[in-house]
Amino acid sequence: MLYAILIHGSEEAIAGWDDVTEAALQQRHAEVRQALQAEGRLGPALRLASGQASVWRGDDDFVLDGPYAETKEQLLGLYVVDCDSVAAARAVAQGLAFEGGVFEIVPISLFLPGQLARPVPSGGE
Repeated sequence: MLYAILIHGSEEAIAGWDDVTEAALQQRHAEVRQALQAEGRLGPALRLASGQASVWRGDDDFVLDGPYAETKEQLLGLYVVDCDSVAAARAVAQGLAFEGGVFEIVPISLFLPGQLARPVPSGGE
């Protein structure tokens, strides 16, 4: 089952991290990615560029130029992981955690050209 782990937080807080804090987080994330890759369970992992987002709501002409869509936290990045359950995806997210981080875990379907989608699971666990 595929899950997206959406990482939300404060760009302002992260910009204030010292080099040691940033390096420690990057090392921990690298270890999580390496373990998932070795198990064949890692999909794309992305860190979004700071403050570059625009938000468009498709039902009208509303456009917001800014880093977020009316939330306190900004979407900072995401991981796509293959886990047996949402509990297993939560365990991955725990390895990615940082102070002030909010992690949203969402079951997803993967659409690739010429392939059928992997279904979204019904239920939660």
